[in-house]
Amino acid sequence: MGHPQKQLLHDHEYLAQELTATEKHEFVDGVAYAMTGAGERHNRIALNCAVRLRTAARGTPCGVYIADMKLRLAHGRVFYYPDVMLSCEPATADTLFKEAPCLVAEVLCPSTASIDTREKLQAYRAIDSLHYYLIVDADRMAVTYYSRSNRGEWLVATIERDEKIQVECGSVQTSIGLREIYEDTGL
Repeated sequence: MGHPQKQLLHDHEYLAQELTATEKHEFVDGVAYAMTGAGERHNRIALNCAVRLRTAARGTPCGVYIADMKLRLAHGRVFYYPDVMLSCEPATADTLFKEAPCLVAEVLCPSTASIDTREKLQAYRAIDSLHYYLIVDADRMAVTYYSRSNRGEWLVATIERDEKIQVECGSVQTSIGLREIYEDTGL
């Protein structure tokens, strides 16, 4: 996240400003933070994840969103722009954000790594619908993922070189591994 704006905003003010803003902002407790741009590898990794999920979601009520769809948390006190999000929540009249994703993936970059691995990890784990949070390194082939067990406990692991994780979200069932995530990235 970038530098905060100086005035505190209400969530409806933030959403209205985002509609006409020239840059994206994430929103935490009344403060909008400008987002930095992402490089080519970051974009390829996010797109690779999204394509894999979108292929599995075709023909289902689930949707896959990248970078420009907001995720609303904490009753509107927080809005993030996840790099990739899979949501099977019913369609609503509000098309500016989702609230109940099953999977979120963030691609690390130096300016956001600590936020993705601490602040967002805590915030995402509080989402009842979330079953998977992938933290994908953009500089080396390394993916840490958190998955919620059937008992509601969060487990953490890494995807090993020839391993794939199984993703089950609503009617979407697929697997994803390092080769798919890092395809055509030069890593």
